[in-house]
Amino acid sequence: MRKQIFTKLIRPAAAVLLSALLSLPQAAFAQAQPGAAPPQAARFELPHAGGPWFLRPYRRAEVPPVRLENSNRLESLLRAGILYLSLDDAIAIALENNLDLEVSRYTPLIAQADLLRARAGGLLRGVPTAVRAAAQSVQAQVTGGALGGAGVSSAQAALAGEGAGVGGAVITQTGVAVPTLDPFFFSTGNIAHRSSPQSNIVTTGTTALVFDTRQFNFGYQQNFLSGTSLTFAWNNNYFESNNRNSGINPGYNPNAQLQITQRLLQGFGFAVNSRNIRVAKNNLRVSDLVFKQQVMVTVAGVVNLYWDLVSLHEDVKVKRKALEVAQKFYEDNRKQVAIGTLAPIEIVRAEARVAQAEQDLTNAETALLQQETILKNALSRTGVASPAIAEARIIPTDRLAEPEAERLDRLPEYVELALRSRPDLEQARINLDNNRIQIAGSRSQLLPSLDITATLQNNALAGSRNALLPLGSPLAPDPFFIGGYGHALAQLFRRNFPDYSIGFNLSIPIRNRTAQADYIRDQITLRQAELSQQRLINDIRVNVQNALVAVIQAKARYESAVKERKLQEQTLDAENKKYALGASTAFQVVQTQRDLAQAQANEVAALAAYQRARTQLDLQTAQILEKYGVTIEEAKSAQSRRPIHPPAAP
Repeated sequence: MRKQIFTKLIRPAAAVLLSALLSLPQAAFAQAQPGAAPPQAARFELPHAGGPWFLRPYRRAEVPPVRLENSNRLESLLRAGILYLSLDDAIAIALENNLDLEVSRYTPLIAQADLLRARAGGLLRGVPTAVRAAAQSVQAQVTGGALGGAGVSSAQAALAGEGAGVGGAVITQTGVAVPTLDPFFFSTGNIAHRSSPQSNIVTTGTTALVFDTRQFNFGYQQNFLSGTSLTFAWNNNYFESNNRNSGINPGYNPNAQLQITQRLLQGFGFAVNSRNIRVAKNNLRVSDLVFKQQVMVTVAGVVNLYWDLVSLHEDVKVKRKALEVAQKFYEDNRKQVAIGTLAPIEIVRAEARVAQAEQDLTNAETALLQQETILKNALSRTGVASPAIAEARIIPTDRLAEPEAERLDRLPEYVELALRSRPDLEQARINLDNNRIQIAGSRSQLLPSLDITATLQNNALAGSRNALLPLGSPLAPDPFFIGGYGHALAQLFRRNFPDYSIGFNLSIPIRNRTAQADYIRDQITLRQAELSQQRLINDIRVNVQNALVAVIQAKARYESAVKERKLQEQTLDAENKKYALGASTAFQVVQTQRDLAQAQANEVAALAAYQRARTQLDLQTAQILEKYGVTIEEAKSAQSRRPIHPPAAP
């Protein structure tokens, strides 16, 4: 009989055994997964299907492994070991394969995970705001500036930020604590045997009191954003003893308790307790802005790398043409020396010029190879690990365009466009809003703590008449209490023995210096954020103006370089005619050839510099994506919408 009673009492505990299912492998409940996946964008999925619903909160959310395969767009442009590449193709491949973008795609996922944590009442871990600068061209890596027909400008790092950072972070939270918002079920149970020697037998009727108890308690607790806490507890006690004077033995003594606590001063209200959730929602927008910022920097970097590659190709052509001119001059001099119309020393000058031209061509060709490697690394997830990509030569199919006219009086228009479109400025505004939200916690902590608590408890007692009591004993129990566990439950639901209580808990700090210090510091941080935002606005105005001036200067420099090149062509033609008539020397001709080669290289460099200045202006005004038809949606999905049209080999 005792075993049956005990079994009925702990039957609710059987549900706890279901937790053992958590130790089973997740694959036991998971549905069959499809084969290797094509999704290109990073993601994570909370478990919504497979296995019992009540176990899903305890299963792992899976983030798929990183993908290191390149999209087929890159391979489709290869023809016989040559990669024919247009600027549109380069941008599309970067959107699909660039590792900086792939890393940045995880930032919104981090923000989503932080929001999930905030909705449970956890502290925020913060969202990374670092933006990685794009790769620099070969000449900038070697010399730190532009040389010859290539170079790099600050456009590649204009919006890359000052380093790693975390937006709206509350790693160590100040202010009043945010309540845990995930409800939880709790349960306790124990079986006990206790022996207690007695100094008298009046109350127990025995010299050694022996107790056997069984307890199984469970409950539910939940906190709310209003500062309210609700706790429901169901306690079940079974007892049996050798007490001769107890009317009920064995018996049940269950109770059900409902307790509600409301914070009235410190920690009161939605504004205080939901501040982490609102910051986490703001950080979702910050993560999108950080990703957009990374896309802008990456696209601008690819554009610069591409035009630098084009300029290096043009520079190689210029150096090759200069070598041909030097070789022809050498051959002409050698013939004249052979027939005796020219002194042998002149052939030495011509040979020296050929050697110099060969060295210039070698430098240009090796710089071109290095630039191709840098560009291929930016367009591939595995860099140049693939032999097909490593050995391929890149032939750009686009050509440097003539500079467009630009006016300084458009500066207000560009500044307004930048202030309206720059993602880093919008990010600063959101972080400023986050600081204002977080200061509510420190403001609430300044208040005294006043909590009011209301408790309602129903009690019950039921059991069997103590068999140790003699018949007719005045200690015989009231028949109302005779019954099993079900009789005790009936007492609880009828509320035969209710308890009520209401009380308050007031705590007033005498000096409150910690709360005052936190509030002062949060206000100072807010003021610093306001000043930082204004500094950013000032910097944007300056940078846009400098970028516009740089475009105008680059156009003027290119026009001057074109004039210089034409003048040197005319000068060389005249010098060759004078030399043929004996009115000039080989030294003068060689010097003029060098001047023409330098003028041609300067023209190519000036045109490339203009393209970089133009990219800088587009980046500073946040119009780089619109100019090249890039959408954030395709960048996030890592799938460019641009059609693949493999160009024919020229």
